[in-house]
Parts: sequence; structure tokens; C-alpha cells
Amino acid sequence: MGRKTRSRPGPLTVQEATLSYENWLGRHVTVLPPDLDLKHKAMTSEAFPFLRASFYRWVQRWPIVCKDLAKAPRVLAVGDLHVENFGTWRDREGRLVWGINDFDEAWHLPYTVDLVRLATSAHLAIRDAHFKLTAKDACGAILEGYVKSLRSGGRPVVLSEDHDWLYDLVMSSLRDPVKYWAKLDGLQEIRKIPKGARRGIERMFPESGLEYRVVHRIAGLGSLGRERYLALAEYRGGRIAREAKALAPSACLWVAGEKGGDILYQDMIDSAVRAVDPYVELRGRWIVRRLAPDCSRVELSAMPKARDETRLLYAMGFETANIHLGTRKAARAILADLAGRCADWLHEASTRMLGDVDADWRRWRVAPRTNPDNLRIMRARATAARA
Repeated sequence: MGRKTRSRPGPLTVQEATLSYENWLGRHVTVLPPDLDLKHKAMTSEAFPFLRASFYRWVQRWPIVCKDLAKAPRVLAVGDLHVENFGTWRDREGRLVWGINDFDEAWHLPYTVDLVRLATSAHLAIRDAHFKLTAKDACGAILEGYVKSLRSGGRPVVLSEDHDWLYDLVMSSLRDPVKYWAKLDGLQEIRKIPKGARRGIERMFPESGLEYRVVHRIAGLGSLGRERYLALAEYRGGRIAREAKALAPSACLWVAGEKGGDILYQDMIDSAVRAVDPYVELRGRWIVRRLAPDCSRVELSAMPKARDETRLLYAMGFETANIHLGTRKAARAILADLAGRCADWLHEASTRMLGDVDADWRRWRVAPRTNPDNLRIMRARATAARA
């Protein structure tokens, strides 16, 4: 008989990948098990929340499913990009600006990652009846806007000037101030928060010495499970809010087997073609920002049903290029790469990734967690971290 050989371990299942990533994440931030439970339930509900909540899985599967795109020119990329990762803020001039508003997973990646992930999320939005155009047309609009921005050198999307149509679209979805503040007032108060989060919040207040209360806010999906503290205060006749959210290194480092690494959130903000929000800053391991009815993420379900969806997806592609242009000499290299690709490459690649995401989602629904002790272990870690 020949000598027995040890078989190589197979690829991780989505449950195993989730357990591995969450254990890795727990070494970098304090994980909140009840919030993580909510994340797991959201991942079970539909494929789109699953996509939003599992960037760690996307970046693991991406080079396998889209091997032909993995060697494209690299940029400082958003990573966790999707059609609901866009929102509004006020720039230094007080102008209302629209664009990508979350860079938790920023990392150096092929430019194709952001485009394919954005297009895959558009596929899912079409399937869930949030968009009415075809997936092929959606991909075409994203790519057209992206190329236009690259060729023109990019431009921040300042609303009510050249983008009055988009201003009307997002303004209709902005929260009513009375309802907005009432909702925040109803959140659970927290007495003790980490010193770093408290310092970051207080330094971002318009003046020192303001009295405020801190509440626990549950928001997002990709970062759900991390500490997030919201300070509410009165300031000169009105309400104000500042949020501190714990940041961890990008999941790309987990995939690479790295124990840790730099957080590139601030690098992304500083380098992109952008009308910067002066109330967003990285302070230590916390990202601190102002929240207000007109400074928030814009959900598709809150937009008017009658809208120019092709134009909206074109703008999303344009804004994606605004981010990629922050990488020096990126435009020339990307345009040269695009010239060698077929016209339907984005639709084909996003269709492949859609199939992979769907398959993972179906497996996740059968058994969300492989280790029932995982959250118990994390609860113990969270308790020890707060002691």
C-alpha cells in the first residue's frame, strides 16, 4: 500500500468564515453580542442585507469567482460598496453634498471590486423591486458614470447646483426633524463609555462644557456588533448629535491572515475628490461624526417611487470614480485596463457574484452559526473589556 497523505482542508463554509472573522474582529474591538445577534438575523432575512453585512465573505470569495478581474489596477477602494452606502452631509460652506458615506473597509484593492460589488447590489435591488430597470442597463449606467468621472478628473456632487434632480430626490427622503430627534430621544441611555469615545465626541462639539446624554444607537449592518455611542445635546436653541463608532482594520487583512493593520478611513477622506464633511474625523480607533436629519445615509425605500434610476446609478458610478481618483495615476491605468475589456464585463462579473452571494445566503439561512458558544465567548470578552 502506498503511504497515506494528509488531505488539505477544504474552503471555509460561510458559517465557518463568519465564526473565524468575528473571532478575529473580537481581538481588535469590543464586540457587542446582542447587536451581533441582530446582524445574524438580518443576514437571514434577505440576500441584500446578507450582502451588506458580510463584506468579509465577499472579499474572500471575490478572487475565486472573478479571478479574471483580480489583477486589475489597484486603488484605495471603498471595499464595502453598495447602493445604500450613499448619503448627504454639509461641507465647510454649509452646502448639501451627496456621496459615499462609509469607509470602514477601505483598503488597497483592484478597482473592479468596488464596481462589481456596487453592480451586484443593484442586481439585488432590482430583484427586490427597489429598481425597475434591467440589471444590464443598471451596470451600463454605473460604468458610464464611472468612466465619465475618470476622464473628467472627477467632481464632488454638490446638490442644488448642477444636480437639482438629485437634490429633489434625496430631500424628499430626509427625515422629518421632529420625528428624527424623537426617535433618538427614545434610545437607551448609557452611563459609561470608553474614554477615547468620550474625548472624540467632546472635541467635536461646537463648544466645550456642553451637557449631554449618551445613548446606544443600532445602525448599519457591516459594522453592527461594534461599539457605537451617540451623544445628544442642546446648543443655542436647537438639538445636536455626535456619534463615535469603533473601527477595526479592514476584513481584507483577515482574509490575508494578518493579525492587524492600519485603518485607512481618514486616508480615504483626505485623498478623494470630495467636498469634505468637517464633522467626520478619525480619532484613535474611533470614527466621530455629526448626525442630523440632513446628514445621514439615504435608503432606497425612502426615495420617491417616480425617479430617474438610470441617472441615479450613473451618479453612483461617477462618485465611485471620485474615490478612486484619490490614488495617484489611477485614471490612466484604469482607463487602459477598461479598454481591453468587453462591453458587458461588469454585467457578467456581477451576475457571477450574485450567484455566489445567493448560494452563500441559502446556506446561511439553514444554519446561521456553527458554534453556539461563539456569542457566549464574546459576551465574556465584552464584560472583561468594560471591567
